[in-house]
Amino acid sequence: IVVSKMNKDAQMRGAINQKLIETGERECFKELLRAKLIECGRKDQLKAHCKQVIKEKRLEHITVDDLVAEITPKGRALVLDSVKKELLQRIRTFLAQQASLED
Repeated sequence: IVVSKMNKDAQMRGAINQKLIETGERECFKELLRAKLIECGRKDQLKAHCKQVIKEKRLEHITVDDLVAEITPKGRALVLDSVKKELLQRIRTFLAQQASLED
């Protein structure tokens, strides 16, 4: 039953993502997210963290994959809850509008 639910969740996410792509809203949401992350200083914080990691590990001893692995957890942690909530609410509103158009 757990696997079935996971499959249904994955299918639902896929369907939502497809609808976002088809309507062009996915790009709009990505741009909104980029703007919000810049506004809250996340870009500058990650840039400083990258420089620190490169300095500590030495440029010649680090690959892009290593750097991504190092900064990804911090990058995710730096996204403010308010930004996540706003984006989620906008997606919900979009989905509700799409559902009403299909009725």
